[in-house]
Amino acid sequence: MPAHEGPQRSYDAVIVGGGHNGLVAAAYLARAGRSVLVLERLGNTGGAAVSTRPFTGVDARLSRYSYLVSLLPKKIVRDLGLDFRVRTRTVSSYTPVERDGRPTGLLVGGGERRTREAFARLTGGESEYRAWQEFYDMTGRVAKNVFPTLTEPLPTRDELRRRVDDEEAWRVLFEEPIGVAVEARFADDLVRGVVLTDALIGTFADAHDPSLAQNRCFLYHVIGGGTGAWDVPVGGMGALTDALAGAARDAGAILATGHEVLGISSDGRAAEVTYRTADGEGVVGARHVLVNASPQELAVLTGDQPPNPAEGAQLKVNMLLKRLPRLKDAEVDPREAFSGTFHIAEGYRQLATAHAQAAAGRLPEAPPSEIYCHSLTDPTILGPGLVEQGYQTLTLFGLHTPARLFDHDNDGVREELLASTLAQLDAHLAEPLADCLATDADGRPCIEAKTPLDLERDLRLPGGNIFHRELSWPYAQEGTGRWGVESRHANVLLCGAGAVRGGGVSGVPGHNAAMAVLEQLGD
Repeated sequence: MPAHEGPQRSYDAVIVGGGHNGLVAAAYLARAGRSVLVLERLGNTGGAAVSTRPFTGVDARLSRYSYLVSLLPKKIVRDLGLDFRVRTRTVSSYTPVERDGRPTGLLVGGGERRTREAFARLTGGESEYRAWQEFYDMTGRVAKNVFPTLTEPLPTRDELRRRVDDEEAWRVLFEEPIGVAVEARFADDLVRGVVLTDALIGTFADAHDPSLAQNRCFLYHVIGGGTGAWDVPVGGMGALTDALAGAARDAGAILATGHEVLGISSDGRAAEVTYRTADGEGVVGARHVLVNASPQELAVLTGDQPPNPAEGAQLKVNMLLKRLPRLKDAEVDPREAFSGTFHIAEGYRQLATAHAQAAAGRLPEAPPSEIYCHSLTDPTILGPGLVEQGYQTLTLFGLHTPARLFDHDNDGVREELLASTLAQLDAHLAEPLADCLATDADGRPCIEAKTPLDLERDLRLPGGNIFHRELSWPYAQEGTGRWGVESRHANVLLCGAGAVRGGGVSGVPGHNAAMAVLEQLGD
């Protein structure tokens, strides 16, 4: 689509980047009657929240990068009239382990009685389950009070503390390393590890890291939707960004793909955006510019000094299987085990060892990861023929694999890490995963892996960090501005995941940047 229709050379808002946050901002501003232009470098909108067919000749649309939804407020879905649904997973997680020479595990979900029995089967008593209930009752109360603030102007630290209204919860989540609470409340190593994993998704940190990066990660993982539930997007993650693009277009926004922004100049009241297409360069004027990209990219575009990138630390693997593998733990149905989060090598000591090895510059000997099967909850992502034959998807997310480990040989280290990660899974299976993998039209196994360096190359994520930078506390600090989206240029805002309260598929930075613009305009 051309960047301009007719003679128009200026817009109320130009949005740089057509990821989900940029589309949220575009839809809000266009619905408020503002003229909006979205400039997207790639040939499609959606950014990291897309569904694609990665395997040649195979009718499977996978959420290639982002894959679960928790932080997207229902308010945004309602406000924008989105035709988008999620489905709740009936099983929260399954974690296999070998105890006393026999395969067993911990299944969380399927009702309170089953979960209690699973804890008793693993630990031999009731105490760990009671501690689990008490801990997540506490985080649930925090979620209920904190989540609604994400789409409000930033509260101060003291205001948020009053909203939490629980001094113990504040201390546990906001003031001391999360490892302190985990070790004080839980005795079983496996249970401790399951709790800790939410603090480590995309975050390279130890349970006792004094920076509390792990606490910020944990907080965002347990507050989503006011409950902490992580749901499956019906139709894949691309269903969300397709709905957002439709809402923005229906409201009058122009979405121009194949338009790479080269620079932004601003005097604080008006701005010019320079872009490049296959046909050459152009310039468009704007009252406001919203940048749906990283803080580093914002600085480059405005001629400022970029901040140092935050290092990514994850392995993302997409797979298509002919069937789910059988488990060594015969008491658990694979369809239940893989429908929730399937934890691999994520005992508490295993996580600490993996972090220490990676921090020392080595790949973890037992790489921790977690897996889930989207198609068990939402088979619509597979073609009817695949569903009939029993095909299933698997999405794997590996931890403690910082970008620095791939610097000298990304391709070689990727293959080595993938092999050792799958070996950890195979240790709990009654048959090798390789025997279950589907093949594409060229006879190749349906499996692809992405390192932090791959994400940096494919999506321009600095350092391959899925959050664009380290996650921030959801309250105001020096320089954060009223909405957490402001830059040093009055009419240039950051609406990507690197904004305060960004990270994950939430739309929150897009919503907040749009609200900041409308406030400046007096709407």
